[in-house]
Amino acid sequence: MNKNWSCILFCLALAFRPAPAAAAADPDSVYLFSYATGKNNNHNGLQYAWSRDREDWHPIGTDFGYLKSDYGSWGIEKRMLTPYLFPGADGLWHCIWALNERGNVFAHAASADLVNWKRQSYPEVKQGTTVKGIAAAYDNRQQLYIVFYNSADGKSYELSTKDFVSYSPVREIGSFKSASQQISLPGGRAEGQVHRVSWAVVEKLIQTYELKQYRSAQERETTQQDGQRFAGMQPLQATITVQPAKARPISDLLLGIFFEDINYAADGGLYAELVQNRDFEYTPDDNKNWNSTYSWKLKGGNSTFLVDSANPVHINNRHYAVLQTSTPGAALINSGFDGIPVKKGEKYDLSLFAKQAGGKVLVRLTDKEGKVVAQTTVNVSSNKWQTVKATLTATADAADAQLELQPLTAGTLSLDMISLFPQKTFKDRKNGLRADLAQTIADIHPRFIRFPGGCVAHGDGLANIYRWKNTIGPLEARKPQRNIWGYHQSTGLGYFEYFQYCEDIGAVPLPVIAAGVPCQNSSTGGAGQQGGVPVSEMEQYIQDICDLVEYANGDVNTTWGKKRAEAGHPKPFNLKYIGIGNEDLITDIFEERFTMIFQALKQKHPEITVIGTVGPFFEGTDYTEGWDVARKLKVPMVDEHYYQSPGWFINNQDFYDKYDRSASKVYLGEYAAHLPGRPNNLETALAEAIYLTSIERNGDVVHMASYAPLLAKEGHTQWNPDLIYFNNTTVKPTVGYYVQQLYGKNAGDEYLPGSISLSSNQDAAKKRVAVSVVRDSKSKDVIVKMVNLLPVAVNAAIDLGDISTADVEAVKTVMQGQPGALDVKPVVSGCKVSGKFSDELPAYSFTVIRIRTK
Repeated sequence: MNKNWSCILFCLALAFRPAPAAAAADPDSVYLFSYATGKNNNHNGLQYAWSRDREDWHPIGTDFGYLKSDYGSWGIEKRMLTPYLFPGADGLWHCIWALNERGNVFAHAASADLVNWKRQSYPEVKQGTTVKGIAAAYDNRQQLYIVFYNSADGKSYELSTKDFVSYSPVREIGSFKSASQQISLPGGRAEGQVHRVSWAVVEKLIQTYELKQYRSAQERETTQQDGQRFAGMQPLQATITVQPAKARPISDLLLGIFFEDINYAADGGLYAELVQNRDFEYTPDDNKNWNSTYSWKLKGGNSTFLVDSANPVHINNRHYAVLQTSTPGAALINSGFDGIPVKKGEKYDLSLFAKQAGGKVLVRLTDKEGKVVAQTTVNVSSNKWQTVKATLTATADAADAQLELQPLTAGTLSLDMISLFPQKTFKDRKNGLRADLAQTIADIHPRFIRFPGGCVAHGDGLANIYRWKNTIGPLEARKPQRNIWGYHQSTGLGYFEYFQYCEDIGAVPLPVIAAGVPCQNSSTGGAGQQGGVPVSEMEQYIQDICDLVEYANGDVNTTWGKKRAEAGHPKPFNLKYIGIGNEDLITDIFEERFTMIFQALKQKHPEITVIGTVGPFFEGTDYTEGWDVARKLKVPMVDEHYYQSPGWFINNQDFYDKYDRSASKVYLGEYAAHLPGRPNNLETALAEAIYLTSIERNGDVVHMASYAPLLAKEGHTQWNPDLIYFNNTTVKPTVGYYVQQLYGKNAGDEYLPGSISLSSNQDAAKKRVAVSVVRDSKSKDVIVKMVNLLPVAVNAAIDLGDISTADVEAVKTVMQGQPGALDVKPVVSGCKVSGKFSDELPAYSFTVIRIRTK
């Protein structure tokens, strides 16, 4: 078909424009220009400008995007090229756009008001080399939308659709010219579409922009402006009145932790294994600079070192080392994770698989000067794979030792799963956790642990989805895989170890399973957005999730309960919660698969609480669409995430006050306060402490909350800030850690409402002083938490109402300092208390008073 569609496209766009609406002092209608620019690598999205006369144009905001592309990974993708906006026959505005310069995919979204956009879809076309210029029109006779696009091959194509869900086959056409126009704007010329709309449409666009600017100004609030914001302020007086008669239950699981294998949190971190690449399974897919010999080297002559896969210990770990020695003397050396830390007098368990008839191997730990700090000799007695074990005792401290394996017998020696563990793991568990790091986490007193990650759980593309069954059983049978954060997962820290750790510290396990789709930040498989586990495979995928429930809770006579028992834990792990999905792009593909999983678990395991997902932000399309799915399916709980500035947390303390108490409960799975440069300092910690007072106040809606990320190894950090930093020998809790710990140690299951009156009418000051009072029904203790994020002290008069104190002295814990301080720690003291008492809240401080009551 060879047609010139330019006139038809323009006329049809005008035919379906929204009807004008007159206002007293405003024009009845104006022209609206929609466009995108190449600025910021095409990331700014769909923008608008308006004009009365098509001559004098007024952009609404500067580079302000009302619709942004969600396709592909952040930073590289999520681009909008040549957007085409048009009104549809269904009363909605539709926008289609190209996504990049290489793919046969375009994007579509629809909106009733040009502000709030529904979920995006990304149809894949089969002809042409790429989608470039794109346009659309409505064929009233056929009642079809016709989508046209140009391709880099110089040809043009069209396809049709009734609903932007199902599409006709693509067919080649003659060239087309869209109704797009070139408009001169104050910032330069732009190409887009012009529509006549009512002034009310533009007015809402302007109001949306202005509200966003107002909120952005609030979010930019930091303590650096406090000298001006609170100039001349003197110490304030506060009256805090508690109303125990209005006490209400709140969640007893409110504060927990979220463990994700990011920043080397697992291998080289919490997982106590000291040998890196113990199974020779590192690949360039993990990291482009790696291969199966990474962290290993051969030192000395008369020997060769290669990696083979012809006769593996297990098919899931195909690679193993082969040393061919003509004259003994050379040694295979492993450098560990930035070295191997050992302590004088402590014992280390060596294990490995080996084969060589009549062979002997000298095993040594040497420090960086080459001094031997531990050694032993092991025998290898068979040409078939055998397990070899030994114990090494350190004779000196070494922060960065290395492991040496020196064949003492000429010939061919094969080695695999070369492992070295400190005997002193957390709770002395075999294949256990690094004791000091695990204890630091336990000291938060988390009520639950979410694992194994967020993005890690659903991976980079379908093949990288985290499969729990790959992480249990003998270590040599577990299946390692690439970590989405750019390194390797040995899966030595697997589901059994996660469940065991939860039990060891008294935390409820909360595993997260992919919702049958990969991470929306995927870069694999069409930028990861077209993929979902094939529907034909969903039955087995769902069965795997049901098998997880059986593994955790099943009787020892069940298939998977037996496997748990064989791992050393016949008693069930008492699993109650499963998260399905993480920050997913809420598409039709996602909803279909999530619904299948949710309905199956509801039917087969009604005792399990499913936690859904509502995207990575506290607003926007994924958030709205995710909540719509939750309401439709009656999902019992949803997982919300947001990383925001301290100003956002200060100015949004009423965020959950407005939530529907009859709707899904909330798990605030990831949050943190971020300042430029991403420090974890007293300012960010106090902003989080203030917000947590509102979380406790809304503990009937917010069932769980966890800061993120939890761990970061120095020198291997992809994300800041984190709660706990560490290296091989030292654990470094942050200021934010101590806030979390104070909330964890001083949790309650009853909220005691009250009021606070401040001797300042300044709204900014009132938002900087926050109070939460809870009661622990088991101990009967009443805990008063008070945050002062002002540059002056606050003298608080506290009235506990009819609460009778059991002692005249309570335990008081205070964190205080300058906002930028990185090393503030809690200071514990006593304070006098009674039914009515006073306390001073220092400038920039968090105070917790724990009171024994009768």
